[in-house]
Amino acid sequence: MRKVLQVLGLYLVIAGISGTLDHVAIQPIMGVVFNAFNRFLLPHLDALKGYEVPANLSLSVVGAVLLLAVGRREKTA
Repeated sequence: MRKVLQVLGLYLVIAGISGTLDHVAIQPIMGVVFNAFNRFLLPHLDALKGYEVPANLSLSVVGAVLLLAVGRREKTA
């Protein structure tokens, strides 16, 4: 279960960074995989219209927190 959470956290970090780069500059490598948040979720959330970059950065932060929490849990267990 820890590995699954680590992979999910890493994916969220990469997806958030990739989505930010997509909005700011260029389409990153593997955009279909890493920009799923941008392509499928953000267009349907009216509350986040105009806040795509902060939403993507928040996604990265959530992933980083998940990675830290899983890493800290491994050390105590």
